[in-house]
Amino acid sequence: MKWYADGAARFTRQIIADVLAAGWVWFWIWFALGARDGVLTARAPGDGLVSAGTKVHDAFADAAGSAGRVPVVGDDLAGALGKGTDAGTTLSNVGHAQIEAVETVATWLTVALIAVPIVFLLITWLPLRLRFARRAFAARRLRDTGRTDLLALHALNTMSLAQLAKFDTDPVDGWRRGDPDTIATLASRRLSRLGIRG
Repeated sequence: MKWYADGAARFTRQIIADVLAAGWVWFWIWFALGARDGVLTARAPGDGLVSAGTKVHDAFADAAGSAGRVPVVGDDLAGALGKGTDAGTTLSNVGHAQIEAVETVATWLTVALIAVPIVFLLITWLPLRLRFARRAFAARRLRDTGRTDLLALHALNTMSLAQLAKFDTDPVDGWRRGDPDTIATLASRRLSRLGIRG
């Protein structure tokens, strides 16, 4: 495959387009990661709930342990305080659920912010680059194998009427007769249009 034209002007345009495509991808990755970091700041309340839940759980667990040493009513008191640990566990679970929800949103937002622009690039820029590569490869193969009459025929089919009118003689007649000068001129124009040296 031939990815770049031989002519300086078209080659420069292709390089600029490729650099812009790479810049487009880099920008959206950078933007998506920044947005992800911004969304992840919303997990702070969840972290606070986990921390508070752990403290409540530990406080009730310690109180139940201490109450268990009180004579006569210690076991009943320890059992009642032990149920308070469930409140701490519930609080921690709510915090973990909030953290998980925020992280899920951050992940999918990042994926969307990267995937959508890249898919857009792949359906706009990539087909143009592939089309050029296929055409340039085929035209070079025709040129290298000496089948310039096919390049000339393709030139006749793709040239505008204004371009055809610039010929001093009828290029179609010259092509039909196999005139080498006409064929060479037409083939050279087609190769030049594709950005390939004749």
